[in-house]
Amino acid sequence: MRKVWVYDPHSGGKPIPASKHNTIRDRILQHAEKHYSGKFTRIDVRFRGKFCYIDAYIEPYLPDDYDPELFGKSREERLEHLRNFPIHLCRLRYSGNDDKWTMAYYSNSKEKYDPCFFDNGTFHGTPEEAFDASSMYLT
Repeated sequence: MRKVWVYDPHSGGKPIPASKHNTIRDRILQHAEKHYSGKFTRIDVRFRGKFCYIDAYIEPYLPDDYDPELFGKSREERLEHLRNFPIHLCRLRYSGNDDKWTMAYYSNSKEKYDPCFFDNGTFHGTPEEAFDASSMYLT
């Protein structure tokens, strides 16, 4: 049987050049501020090799009847802990094209990133489209 090459958009990739980090980060942050202002307290964009990770931080909710004994922390300590706990929005994989990335969502149950489609119905999109698709976690 012959071996056949099959394209897998969620493997491979190219390291993101350090010279592009600020530009990509600025694109994501400007888009987030323009379209999602008030839904987060801060956005963190990190780079590692061929990946770009986007995390969000939100103001946590604690019920009025919060029980400090349940968590072993005062209300203020628990709020501070939750304020510093990221929501992993997505991970982008770089292919060498600034407008053609692949995306994966973080699965809390599996504690790993799972490949997914963009809202445009394809495996490829921009960092801004990735933020839009993963922003459902901010509502």
